Amino acid sequence: MGAAVDDAAAEFHEFFEAHYAELARLAHLLTGEADAADDLAADALLALWHRWDRVREAGHPVAYARGVVANLARTRIRSAVRERRRIALFWAPRGGEGGAADGPDVPAVIDVQEALRRLPFRKRACVVLRHAFDLSERDTSLVLGISVGTVKSQTSRAVAELQRLLTSPGPETPAARVRVALAAQRSGGDR
Repeated sequence: MGAAVDDAAAEFHEFFEAHYAELARLAHLLTGEADAADDLAADALLALWHRWDRVREAGHPVAYARGVVANLARTRIRSAVRERRRIALFWAPRGGEGGAADGPDVPAVIDVQEALRRLPFRKRACVVLRHAFDLSERDTSLVLGISVGTVKSQTSRAVAELQRLLTSPGPETPAARVRVALAAQRSGGDR
């Protein structure tokens, strides 16, 4: 019995080392919060550890871990939205909203991160998993627990919405900005 527990612990440690950074990056892209990313990845891995025997026998521990991160991120986003609504109800804004400074030159990666935050969770998750993590439609459907057809439609709509959100004057097309920013995220970017 002791050797089996040691083997499971060693196997989980190896899994942790191999996938922690990827899971934290996924959490960051889904929530838009760098500070929360490490916590969400750690919480997901803790949940995996508690079910490690079942998870490793199921055959797709990485997909399961990504699904846990996605669910934790969704819960965090919903909680933050509820909190913002409570604050908004309590503190009525005086005058106009405090907006961003006029005319900042923001890099494409920052633009895409902001645009991603504006997408509904499912669209954001589909586009991040498909394009930033290069998952197949099937793997994305496994992670999110939705059909492949839903992944296709949500990804297509998300990319179209990102292109619309990122439209700006200048020689660079929105699609090019999306590709540049996603490539930067894929290579490690600003995590």
